[in-house]
This record gives sequence, structure tokens and C-alpha cells, in this order.
Amino acid sequence: MARTESKMLPIGTQAPDFTLPDTVSGKNISLTDVKSEVATVIMFICNHCKYVKHVNPKIVEIVSKFKPKGVKFVGISSNDIINFPEDAPEEMTKTAKALAYDFPYLYDESQEIAKAYDAACTPDFYVFDKELKLVYRGRLDGSTPGNDIPLTGTDLRGALRAVVAGDYVSEIQYPSMGCNIKWIE
Repeated sequence: MARTESKMLPIGTQAPDFTLPDTVSGKNISLTDVKSEVATVIMFICNHCKYVKHVNPKIVEIVSKFKPKGVKFVGISSNDIINFPEDAPEEMTKTAKALAYDFPYLYDESQEIAKAYDAACTPDFYVFDKELKLVYRGRLDGSTPGNDIPLTGTDLRGALRAVVAGDYVSEIQYPSMGCNIKWIE
């Protein structure tokens, strides 16, 4: 697993559209299905990455705090499942249930959606406003496995607080760091 930083899609970018299978409900979910009138959070995550495993408890907590405020969340896994079978759709279903994900967990088999979002690593977080314009991208917080920085969700939480309040989201944002997306060769 190569430690990789996110590429930091430009602020103001329109959210790329998608329709992908949800490994939780079994339905196809599109961007319009998860669009919020407050904020929409797109998270590139997967099952096997130690960085995602590290932040999973805080993701679940943040979803439970901000979903009642009108924020919608979606997780997308785009990894090559031939070489990383832990990330296969049936394993995604098990993970979503075991961790009580309260959001769709979509499978991007073609990897076209990861490319459209310029996603590079897992986890990688994108916050879009009610017009689906990018206002935040990057990390959950400064905590990574083994660096002894407490897991707080400060960066993502701060962006969400600002969007919910109708305030300006600071453009001082830091790239996420995690496992590189496992591209199909």
C-alpha cells in the first residue's frame, strides 16, 4: 500500500455525476439521489485500507451528527477487486453492516467516477454545497495510523459546520493521506 496524498480538486468544481450500485440497498444510486439542499459529502473509502479503518469510527460519528442537519453522505469504493478481494461488493456490504454505515456505499467497478473526481487515495473527502459546487476537499483531520494525533474529525467537521451555518468555508485545506486507489492495470 503506497501512502498517497489527495490531489485537491479545485474549489468551485461542479460535482461529477454518477450512477453506481449501492452495496447496502442493492439499488443503483445517482448523484441526484444523494444531493442535499444543505451539503453533500462524497467519501472515497474502501474496506482494506488501514487509513480508512483508522477513521471509520469518526466517519460514523460525523454522519450521525450532520445527517439530521440535512447533510447527505455517500461512500464510494473504486479499488481493483481482482487484486484486492477485500474490497469486492459483497465484502462492502458486510463492512457497511458491521460498522453501521448510515449512508450508501457504492461500488465504482469501472473506476470512472474516481477518475472524474480526481480521487487518488482512501480516505478522501469532498464536500459540495447545495448547488453541488465543491467547498471542501481533503482530510478528515491530522490523525493517521501510528502518528499519535487524536482522531477528532476537526477538518471535515469544521467545513460541515460552516456549510450548515451558511458561512464561508476556509480555503486553508489539507490533502488527505491514505492508501492509493488500486487502479486496474
